Parts: sequence; C-alpha cells; structure tokens
Amino acid sequence: MSTPSATDPTQLEKFHTLSSGFETAMLVTHSADGELRARPMAIAQVDANCRVWFLTMEESGKVHEVDVDQRVNVTCQRDRDLFISLTGRGRLERDRAKVEELWKEEYKVWFPEGKDDPQLVLIAIEPEEGEYWDQQGIKKLKYLFESAKALATGTRPHIEEGEQHGRVRL
Repeated sequence: MSTPSATDPTQLEKFHTLSSGFETAMLVTHSADGELRARPMAIAQVDANCRVWFLTMEESGKVHEVDVDQRVNVTCQRDRDLFISLTGRGRLERDRAKVEELWKEEYKVWFPEGKDDPQLVLIAIEPEEGEYWDQQGIKKLKYLFESAKALATGTRPHIEEGEQHGRVRL
C-alpha cells in the first residue's frame, strides 16, 4: 500500500472532506490501567488541518484519560460505505471563546447549564495520521464488481489506492 506524503494536498483535502461529513465519532482513549476505552462523541468541528474538536465535562473519564495518556484514535462509520480513522494526540482546552464558537443549542441535552457551564471543556485532537475507506457512489459499484470477480476467481478484490482507500500523514 502506498502512503501519500504529509504534503499531498489532494489526500489531505480528501480526508478533510470525508471527515467533515460526520456528526458523531467514537473517541478511543487509554484508561489508567492501559486498556482501550471507546465512547461516542458529537463532533463539534473538523478544522482544515483535520484537527477534531469535542466538548465534554471536566470531570469525565475521558478528560482524566487524555490528561494521563494523550494518544487517541477517532473513528467514524457511515453504513457500509465510508469509514475513517484518525490517530493523534488529545489536548484539553479551556478556551471560552472557542466554546462560544463551537456551541450548538442541541448540546444542551448533554450540558443543561449551557455554554457558560464552568465544567465545560474542549478536547482537541491534534491529527498525526488518517486513513479512509470510501465506497460511496460509483466506488461502491466498482467494489461490488471487484468483490464478485474475486469470489469467482479465488483472489482478493482490487482496491484503488488514493481513491477507495488512502492513508495520509497529517
């Protein structure tokens, strides 16, 4: 598998476009005993450089986990057509202006005191590497054809690197 370089703007743009289309993600952190923990999170924003922002309460387990071990993973899936994985470092932010910028009224479900709740903090995921599997639209038809051909011939399906699958240093 070829890995595009960090300066490959096409792959960076593609990864950003794909990741910006998700509303929720699984945030994977490391617990105090080193075990992996995953939980669904609403994505507040994906920056142009693929930094991902989440809002949470300061006294949550994920905040303590990121405080101890910054290594995190963010995964997203849409049906059977689109998957992304982002590996990076989690950073806690207490920037009230950024909370104001990212705030959406539907967040009151999780934060009843609103955007001014002093316990509300941000988790910024600083991306290091991203990977995607994109089988949307015509790519899905290509994949189904390649899968049927592989099944009939006892081989593996051909996947177009950079189009259906890609890996990018961020």
